[in-house]
Amino acid sequence: MSGLAKFLLQKGFEVSGSDINDSKYVQKVKKLGAKVFIGHDENNLPDDCVVIASTAIRDENPEIQKAKRLGLPIWHRSDLLAEISENEEYFIGYSGTHGKTTTSGLCSYIMELAGLKPSYVVGGLLPEIDTNANATNEKYFIAELDESDGTIVKYSANLVVVNNLEPDHLDFYKNGLDSILETFEKFLSNIRPNGIILANTDNDGVKRLVKYYTEHELANNAKFVTYSIGGNTDYSAKNIHYGEDFTTFDIVHKDEVLTNLKICLKGVHNVYNSLAVWASLHLAGVDMSLVNPHFATFTGMGRRFQKVGEFDGITIYDDYAHHPTEIKATLSSSKSFKERNVIAVFQPHRYTRLSNLWNEFMGAFGDVDRVIVTDVYAASEDPIDGVNSIAFTNELKEKIDIPCEQYSGSIQEVAQKLYPTLKSGDIVIGLGAGTITNLGKELLTLNKE
Repeated sequence: MSGLAKFLLQKGFEVSGSDINDSKYVQKVKKLGAKVFIGHDENNLPDDCVVIASTAIRDENPEIQKAKRLGLPIWHRSDLLAEISENEEYFIGYSGTHGKTTTSGLCSYIMELAGLKPSYVVGGLLPEIDTNANATNEKYFIAELDESDGTIVKYSANLVVVNNLEPDHLDFYKNGLDSILETFEKFLSNIRPNGIILANTDNDGVKRLVKYYTEHELANNAKFVTYSIGGNTDYSAKNIHYGEDFTTFDIVHKDEVLTNLKICLKGVHNVYNSLAVWASLHLAGVDMSLVNPHFATFTGMGRRFQKVGEFDGITIYDDYAHHPTEIKATLSSSKSFKERNVIAVFQPHRYTRLSNLWNEFMGAFGDVDRVIVTDVYAASEDPIDGVNSIAFTNELKEKIDIPCEQYSGSIQEVAQKLYPTLKSGDIVIGLGAGTITNLGKELLTLNKE
């Protein structure tokens, strides 16, 4: 939402809005001229405006209620992004269950540093540039396309990257992967004429999507281009070397090595992410010699294995991972911390996700030395009987041979319990999409005190 607000402000629109809490995102748009209220109240709403709401805003919200009484247009955030993208010359959209923020952010970052002046709206802050959106009048527009609520079908891009497809958001996708595939089939049928779909065929869900589309006529003369690690695909990553500070690999296209790419992001998932971005820009006709050097300086999006603090030999990381696959990927990256004690602090996000992926979460916590589970972050959901962090932790203790504990209370209280148990050399990784992001700040405050 803040990225969309920034984009509109840069285009000269008058923007106001409200949020339940103050944050760095609120402060950024205020500095650009937005009028922002903390707390939702019908008096916040001008009598003549277009209302843009995220999925988190319920119908009983007082500002929505007033907008309905006044007959004001009420758009979902996806309607605004779709409207913006329609006016952009070449639209590259990054999609999939995981990796959307990193791939769209990496693409925006390297194009910015290469001086290509892209427009973009992404779901996290770009490192160094410290923004999540930009509005220019140049050729390329980059966006992260969210599938969580089905609104992805509203977009029509020139080039779509499908990173992966797995069961998630099962409160919306009642038939799991089948429902997600149906949505993606509809989404991709709207692609612009002669569009390109860049698909990771190492992923089973994407493979099913490709199979469906190769058996049916593609919309608007679109074509599939595939990528993989080590496979016989249009683009592939080969000769991967994982170093302590950098990962390097060859990018092969039709049996020809096009480049050796260097990245500082950890983990095999970031080889996929970097390959997807490189291939998408190559397909879009970008001069790759301009962007290649900047892959090595991209340190990752905010809340993606982000180092947020250090004291007394203890290092704290914050990660948005809230799906079992994402948690596995993040924790596998921690293997590079040789001979250090790794503590995962997991805040389950949404009762429905914990319930629907309960068994998958049980297998997500390898590669660490200790697991702490906090209370569930509800994200506006109502509790579900029997689905809570105490029951989850008790079962997790039986399933894995790693010490597991449950810490109740606010993240401040979690930090107060965790802090006395830490010792020099420990790595703490906060995992989740909710208030767990404040864990590092709370631990640093306790250390100062």
